[in-house]
Amino acid sequence: MAWRCSGASNAALVDNMWRHGLITDPSVKEAFLRVDRAHYAPACPYEDSPQPIGHAATISAPHMHASAVEHLLPRLLPASPASPAPRVLDVGSGSGYLTHLLAELVGERGLVVGLEHIPELRDLGAANMRKSPEGARLLDSGRVRFRLGDGRLGLCEDARQGEEAYGTGWDVIHVGASASEVHPQLLDQLKSPGCIFIPVDDDRDGYSQHIWRIAKDDSGNVSKERLFGVRYVPLTDAPSIA
Repeated sequence: MAWRCSGASNAALVDNMWRHGLITDPSVKEAFLRVDRAHYAPACPYEDSPQPIGHAATISAPHMHASAVEHLLPRLLPASPASPAPRVLDVGSGSGYLTHLLAELVGERGLVVGLEHIPELRDLGAANMRKSPEGARLLDSGRVRFRLGDGRLGLCEDARQGEEAYGTGWDVIHVGASASEVHPQLLDQLKSPGCIFIPVDDDRDGYSQHIWRIAKDDSGNVSKERLFGVRYVPLTDAPSIA
């Protein structure tokens, strides 16, 4: 699919993903058009392929980010002005590209937190967002935050001002590295309703992985759907410093 969707510009890349059905919702298309991948990919930003960003991490191919957003969309968009604002945790936020895309969809009262276990990658996401006026505005407004921690344990993050009554759980959890299991801490922190998009190893060696979409309904019942095979870097301990 990569050769079909690459483009000479951000607009061309997004249009190709739209034409080939990788992006199907107009709100998702508009979010991708507003976030220039050139601010996040170190080279050839409009190729539909993953790229290394240092520290054994990558920025995923655009079509993978599109798939993640489309599968999470029902819980990303604000239901109504009177409803609780969406809270999103982006585990393994890396370059910050998907973190920015998610923030474009959650509305003015929403919150998206990028979580990294490597300080340099946490800082990279924030620095990349500040390359655009809109990204800087999202950071300065508090709609986007970058944090350091072990993504397998999730994150307890204070609500934005005015949203304290709705708690610190997450409507959406996106995991951008392959997990050996669906960690119970992530399920515990997921709201009812809510959903998780996560690559999970099929075997102990991690050579085979599939994306799972895990949903909680209003009553807290959990359902799991295996979507498609992938190849992600592993969700592991932060590297030790010699």
